[in-house]
Parts: sequence; C-alpha cells; structure tokens
Amino acid sequence: MPTYRIAPSILSADFARLGEEVRNVTAAGADFIHFDVMDNHYVPNLTIGPMICEAIRPHVQIPIDVHLMVRPVDRIIPDFAKAGANLISFHPEASDHIDRSLQLIRDQGCKAGLVFNPGTPLHYLDHVMDKLDLILIMSVNPGFGGQSFIPEALKKIAAVRQRIDASGRDILLQVDGGIKIDNIAQAAKAGADTFVAGSAIFGKPDYKAVIDAMRVELAK
Repeated sequence: MPTYRIAPSILSADFARLGEEVRNVTAAGADFIHFDVMDNHYVPNLTIGPMICEAIRPHVQIPIDVHLMVRPVDRIIPDFAKAGANLISFHPEASDHIDRSLQLIRDQGCKAGLVFNPGTPLHYLDHVMDKLDLILIMSVNPGFGGQSFIPEALKKIAAVRQRIDASGRDILLQVDGGIKIDNIAQAAKAGADTFVAGSAIFGKPDYKAVIDAMRVELAK
C-alpha cells in the first residue's frame, strides 16, 4: 500500500488562534501543514505571507508545504524558505522560466513542486521531472476555500501517476480542492498519495476524528 499523507490547509483555520490550530491539527495526525498563498493578482483573493509562515514554524515539527498562487514567483521564494517552508510549489503560468524557478527553490534548501489548475495542460512536465519533488493537481479552480471537487481532476491525477511511475522518480502526487471523507478514496484510486483538506478538517469540531476517518477510507 502507498504511504498516504494528509495535509490540512490552514486557509480554513481560525486565524485568531493560528498557533493553537496548527498544534491541534498536528496532534490530530496531520502529516504536512498546507500553506496557501494568494496575491489578489494571479488569483482573486489575498491571504498570507512569509511572516505568518515564520510565526507558525515554532509550533510544528511536521513539514510546512507552501502553495504559491502568486505572479511572479521568484521574488518571494527565498522569503518563504527563510521563514521555514520545507516544500514550495507554484503554477507554471506564474513563472517565465519554470526550470529556473524550480532550481531556485532547491537552491534555498526546499523541495520543489509544480501545480496544475483544472484547465492547465500537463506538457509543462515534459522537461522538468528531474527537478520535482511534488506535483499538485488542483481539483477546484484556485482562489477560494470550500469549493466542490471537480470530477475531471481524477483523469488528470491518473495521467500524472503514469508519468511519475514511468520516470522512476520519488515524486509526491498531491490533490487539493474539495477533498472530503467521502471522495478521498477516489482520488487515491486515481493515483494521488497526498491530500490537502481545508474546510473538511478545520470546519469540524474534532480534527482527529476527520483525519482518522480519511485514513480508514484510504485503507479500504
């Protein structure tokens, strides 16, 4: 059985008590903290920056997985690396030189990821698989939490799984958007191994119960 990872997105957390929220979700069994960065330019929303990443870093020992929904990306990458990010991913449309941006992330000592929106073609992967530690498939259009899962994303997950397996490389396949207890197994069957969930976890009173229920579904 693959190793599955649950990555709660703090986009849905209570920002008035963020340190407590990340400690609680870590204690509940989270594998990563997913950190959504939006710039009101690449996506129509404005969220959080490196200062917040730096603030929560002392509260968690698990990796912080930063998803940059910003354009351009290169300027902000070193700031997040310095703030304590372990993994930084970005959208190919947001970089003029994808290979250079991936190398910049790695040069900062972080793992590097590439993110694909529902309408973004996978050909961007053709010549950069050697620089990837993670590929993230968006199962919603980015910009807002709480959206419904787009079923077509399952085909894209399966296509990326084929590419990863053919490459022979150890690359995580993450899915983000509308992931819940009742559809996480579908995404896993398509080939995903890392699952971002926001409102499905932070919107519930018992984080551990949700994460445990997700793991039960993944084990079936």
